[in-house]
Amino acid sequence: MFQTFHATSSPAQGPARLAALRAALAADGLSGFIVPRSDAHQGEYVAARDERLQWLTGFTGSAGFCIVLPDAAGVFIDGRYRVQVKHQVDTGHFVPVPWPEVQPGEWLREKLSQGTVGFDPWLHTADEIARLEAALSGSGIVLRPVENPVDGIWPDQPEPPLGRAFIHPDERAGETSEAKRQRLAEGLRTAGRQAAVLTLPDSICWLLNIRGADVPRNPVLHAFAVLHDDGRVTLYTEDSKFDEPTRAHLGEHVTLRPPAAFVPGLRTLQGPVQVDRKTAPLAVTLELHDAGIEVAEGDDPCRLPKACKTEAEIAGMRDAHLRDGAAMVEFLCWLDAEAPSGGLTEIDVVTALEGFRRATNALHDISFDTICGAGPNGAIMHYRVTDGSNRQVGQDELLLVDSGAQYADGTTDITRTIAVGDPGEEARECYTRVLQGLIAISRVRWPKGLAGRDLDPLARYPLWIAGQDFDHGTGHGVGAFLSVHEGPQRLSRISEVPLEPGMILSNEPGYYREGAFGIRLENLIVVKEAAPLGDDRKQLAFETLTFVPFDRRLILVDRLAPGEREWLDAYHADVIAKIGMRLSSGAREWLGKVAAPL
Repeated sequence: MFQTFHATSSPAQGPARLAALRAALAADGLSGFIVPRSDAHQGEYVAARDERLQWLTGFTGSAGFCIVLPDAAGVFIDGRYRVQVKHQVDTGHFVPVPWPEVQPGEWLREKLSQGTVGFDPWLHTADEIARLEAALSGSGIVLRPVENPVDGIWPDQPEPPLGRAFIHPDERAGETSEAKRQRLAEGLRTAGRQAAVLTLPDSICWLLNIRGADVPRNPVLHAFAVLHDDGRVTLYTEDSKFDEPTRAHLGEHVTLRPPAAFVPGLRTLQGPVQVDRKTAPLAVTLELHDAGIEVAEGDDPCRLPKACKTEAEIAGMRDAHLRDGAAMVEFLCWLDAEAPSGGLTEIDVVTALEGFRRATNALHDISFDTICGAGPNGAIMHYRVTDGSNRQVGQDELLLVDSGAQYADGTTDITRTIAVGDPGEEARECYTRVLQGLIAISRVRWPKGLAGRDLDPLARYPLWIAGQDFDHGTGHGVGAFLSVHEGPQRLSRISEVPLEPGMILSNEPGYYREGAFGIRLENLIVVKEAAPLGDDRKQLAFETLTFVPFDRRLILVDRLAPGEREWLDAYHADVIAKIGMRLSSGAREWLGKVAAPL
């Protein structure tokens, strides 16, 4: 099993650790300290060594931070984690703070009249600190970059990861590393930049056509890199991660240096040096400034090219989704037979699903820990079942299963909500609205130049007119055998990045009722040029990559518009055509029934 079910933290551990941190802050003359979820690479998924927020507070969510003051400790969490945080932190010592509704600057002004708040400059971006400094202007509160005091009180902090690097073949990438490096170097020369600092592991892996094993569920390598304007790359990581074939793959124009050489290497660069204020740790800019090197602000040059997949990457993603779709259909067939007996638990479901994916003989890893929430646990958006929380899959309730896989040719992410027995009319009404939102995104055409924020309302409209909504984005970017959450593309009310052909995103509206149930439906989609129509304006559309049936027992067919019914029937016909011959005879027969026309 890739997934385990032990609890990685406990609320009971928090108070003593909080007291130890406060003592360390007082000894250093600090009034407070910010403990983020991020690592030095600003990754959403971090290695065990970097789980400082979890270690201190017990909170295991993928986003958030804690501000520790002498008399208050706020855990800032967004809408995805409002339920989860209550179960994971000692609320007598840590206070959940709704973020971004409450900003850290205004919270600090309320809780602290004056003083010095420390932060680790390797764990925050320049933009992040600049916003906080602006919010604290004139308050008597100052920010100071410091050595991380959490590391000083964490006695058994894990060592940095040393996962093996391996080659991602050029035929799967669709472009050689040399071609990528020369293409991006030309952009640096055009902009008058001597070099660009790369800090995102998926950017570095994409650029060099390699993958790694330093972060659970994400095949990435922990490293920093400098791309020079002649196409050379200096790669800062442990050389023990590379065997001879992988070293040879890097080629003569990629120089491997140890991590300890990164800061000295920065100080030898000739400016201007491009640094992404939104993704690079502030420490990079501070080191360059301290050495008198001109810093030029600019996006990580890999992010947008990486997001716009090559034809080879899209073909690989299609193949991965057909393979994964067959595993999912086998799983859903099994679940339909077993769930009515009342003997299944959430762990049983997660274990079985991973088994069906393993049976493909192509599974590299799961792409994140499977979210399997029965009944009220489904309302915890990023719920991770443990031995202590494991719940029976009850009768007459909803079961939400959000899962994905990492295959060498692609990354998958799919959510289905399933009826066990009869969950009731209200559950069907909410499910139907969520499905209508997914269909709206699937069918939309739009003019080139629009961003995720422009499309996001389409998924919410069926819920809005019923006075409902969901507290997460409609979709995130997805990598090609890389991180399951990828930027800069998103379907979100805050995303201003124009959507471009080749971008892959999730389409996952939902609805959650605390203490009762959760509903989420998710397919992956890829942006493509739309077929000519009307006056032939240039438009874009989505191609669906995921082919797994929706639970028709939860669909109120009379609520669907004719176009919605046509889309759903066509989708289910595609599921049968694309997946059917990959299935066992029993699953094929089951699919024929559940994917029949409405």
